[in-house]
Amino acid sequence: MSGVVRLNHGVLYVRDAGVSADFYRDAFGFVEVSREFGGQAVFMRSASSDTANHHDLGLFSVGPAAPRPPRGSTGLYHLAWEVASIEDLASTAEHLSSAGALTGASDHGVSKSLYGRDPDGIEFEVMWRVPREDWGEDAERGAVRALDLAADIKRYGTKATAG
Repeated sequence: MSGVVRLNHGVLYVRDAGVSADFYRDAFGFVEVSREFGGQAVFMRSASSDTANHHDLGLFSVGPAAPRPPRGSTGLYHLAWEVASIEDLASTAEHLSSAGALTGASDHGVSKSLYGRDPDGIEFEVMWRVPREDWGEDAERGAVRALDLAADIKRYGTKATAG
């Protein structure tokens, strides 16, 4: 048996695939690959994704009366979307906040993370990976601290590392 290389895509049951597609386009810049089954299924790809991958996210409509997943029940907790720079994370924080979708933020030592919910209450994470050489003691533990984006931009931003 071969080992798994990486997560290829996630598929979510949502109340309305079109509404969710609009959210993931506006919040993350995902582009629509196709709409199938009369618009009941939407396949999307990150704008910066490897175009050899058909889709990164599938959205399947289950109807407007579908209940939200109860918090703390078994099932998927969240998907984590990675951004390329700490500035991208800060920009995402502003965008999610203005959309009313930002629910939290954490510094995990090995990553800087934002948390939010889509229109169906499905939780997600947007994270930036800290350079491996800066993980320190966090490489061997699961840290959760308050996120200080201003300090992180000073330390890791392109202006901070360019010179």
